Amino acid sequence: MKQELVVATKNKKKLEEIKDILKGLNLRITSLADYPAAPRIVENGKTFKENAAKKAVKIAKFTKRLTMGEDSGLCVDALGGAPGIYSSRFSGKDKDDLKNNLKLLKLLGSLPLKKRKAHYVCAVALADKGGLIGAVEGACNGIIGYEMKGNTGFGYDPLFIIPEYKKTFAELGPRIKHKMSHRFRGLSKAKKMLLNYLRRCYT
Repeated sequence: MKQELVVATKNKKKLEEIKDILKGLNLRITSLADYPAAPRIVENGKTFKENAAKKAVKIAKFTKRLTMGEDSGLCVDALGGAPGIYSSRFSGKDKDDLKNNLKLLKLLGSLPLKKRKAHYVCAVALADKGGLIGAVEGACNGIIGYEMKGNTGFGYDPLFIIPEYKKTFAELGPRIKHKMSHRFRGLSKAKKMLLNYLRRCYT
């Protein structure tokens, strides 16, 4: 019987990425969609790791299952690291990816490419009913473009250019993105932590 891993998210696209990156592990991956009575998580941490840990611990306590919490976002140098932990709600209450991207473009205006450096961050935390197991982080550097390009991915992917490819994540598609993204790097570290946990508990 496969070990269940609950991913503390309702974001379908994020869940798809996580499943794709973790494929090959002997896990049954579920999400908050499978636990409609799960408590609401207030993301009021000051860092990505704090938010990821909070998600993991709260949902693990509720489900009594091994749980992964993930928090990620975009940090733009010219904006002092913003939107940072507020990436998904950058444009306010009625936020969505398009509004967030348009706000970012407006704030950066006509700044030259050399001043449009940014990096994505992904923090991943694991917890079980006993509490937090650990938290790790991955990052990916890029540049913010002048217009949205590409039709894959989500979030700021249509604006986030990978210099070596001269294309956005949304143009590169999942095959390339999932080998180099912040989420790939964060989950690669989490995978080691996950395997160590499973070995300890089930061998």
